[in-house]
Amino acid sequence: MEPILLYGYPLGSSMGLVAALEWLGQPYRLCRVDMLGEMRDPSYARINPRHETPAFITDEGRVLSETMAIAAWLEARDVERRISFDPLTAEADRMHQLMGFVNSGFTGAFTPLWIALEMEVPDPTMQAMLRKSGIERVIERHDKLEAMIGEDAFFIGEHPTLADALLIGVARWLEYFDVADKARWPKLTTLRQRLEAEPAVIYATALESGESVQGTGACLGHVSLTEVIERYGHQA
Repeated sequence: MEPILLYGYPLGSSMGLVAALEWLGQPYRLCRVDMLGEMRDPSYARINPRHETPAFITDEGRVLSETMAIAAWLEARDVERRISFDPLTAEADRMHQLMGFVNSGFTGAFTPLWIALEMEVPDPTMQAMLRKSGIERVIERHDKLEAMIGEDAFFIGEHPTLADALLIGVARWLEYFDVADKARWPKLTTLRQRLEAEPAVIYATALESGESVQGTGACLGHVSLTEVIERYGHQA
């Protein structure tokens, strides 16, 4: 069977993994998950008890959660090195370093902003504190990432890798939360513009919006969340 990526909308970080699968070029399927509805349903816990996306059904029917675990699965099967590098090389080490930073500190910096936005019972004082803390942290993490970007077209070299995939799904949150003008970070802005012009990213973004678009052909179609839960979910 083909692996299945469960990707969230709206504005899910998992958008970048859809792009990575397109760059990889191996057959896969997708499952579109409404993070504000379906993902919160008790039945979703059979796929991921933490009620999060992304989630991934491997070609053996095993369920993987966590972005870094899914990225590692893809890297291990990237025999043509389309989205990664040979193990034990400096490029591989650099890619893993960037992936770790993007997936932890960079993504995590937005957490207070998401908490403030999604509070079930609004608390203006608490929300203001969370927003102030979040904005400060996001700006600081952007400053750090700007300093880590070199002169290559992408994070490492002349083609996008898993590090770029992890970035592009999250970086757009800067505008969503109206944190700061992205022009403040010129190298990061240039990198984002290159990635956003990539056909795989355009495809992934369109799918997230519910559009019917043509990709590389590697995606063999969507599977409903109900079917995924019934076939691969752990029994409650």
